[in-house]
Amino acid sequence: MSEANPPASYAAATDDVLQRILSMFQFTPQARALGIEVTRVEKGRVWGKAPYREELIGDPEHRVIAGGVLTTFLDQLSGTAAIAAMETPTTVATIDIRIDYMRPAEPGRDVLAEAHCYKLGKSVAFVRAVAYEDSPDNPIAHASSAFMVNSSGGRKFGANLRKKS
Repeated sequence: MSEANPPASYAAATDDVLQRILSMFQFTPQARALGIEVTRVEKGRVWGKAPYREELIGDPEHRVIAGGVLTTFLDQLSGTAAIAAMETPTTVATIDIRIDYMRPAEPGRDVLAEAHCYKLGKSVAFVRAVAYEDSPDNPIAHASSAFMVNSSGGRKFGANLRKKS
């Protein structure tokens, strides 16, 4: 998959957490391929949507979105919540994620999710997330995860992106 050139704000340090988060989703190949988007950001909380599309169906008989799509969605949204909790945003990397699938997604419906970073330490962020269609009170899946903070080893945000030749 070819990558578009990221905006300067992606690779450059910026205090605009929302812009960094939106850029991260737009220029993460897997999130782009799945059509995952961020719909709302607050301090330590992020909401998003994984759109229902035919190519994302995991069970042709029941026509529900594949579990791997939900895993990617919850992981990306959770990492984003960790970044949104930081005073000085930096990169994160998933250390551990546990997802409990509670029921299948409804065929033909977009999946919504919200993630909350409930504990941000110097080197680890802890996040909970839930995926649903209408309300978090009727969850499709619940995730609990831990992220390594400042996983870049001092590189600038976006330094791992390939430069367009």
